[in-house]
Amino acid sequence: MKLNCWEVMKCGREPGGRNAEEPGICPAATCEKLDSAHGGKNAGRVCWVVAGTMCGGEVQGSFARKYTDCRQCIFYQAVREEEGPNFLITIDLISWLK
Repeated sequence: MKLNCWEVMKCGREPGGRNAEEPGICPAATCEKLDSAHGGKNAGRVCWVVAGTMCGGEVQGSFARKYTDCRQCIFYQAVREEEGPNFLITIDLISWLK
């Protein structure tokens, strides 16, 4: 079973999660344009593409500002390893948002 970022990172920012009211629901949990990417719910397995996610207790900015940090994230690295040759490159994922 493939887990979404909020399940692995245990941030509680998914709809109905313990932190859904404050600081709010994460945009990765509601980004329907990326639903099913890497087998996740909404952008749950491609959170690094979505602006405004909260990582390390801080809201991250645009994709361009956060991507370097995201590539170091244990979740990003786990998805990359799990997907192997089927890992979708970021530029392709960004095109789903248009």
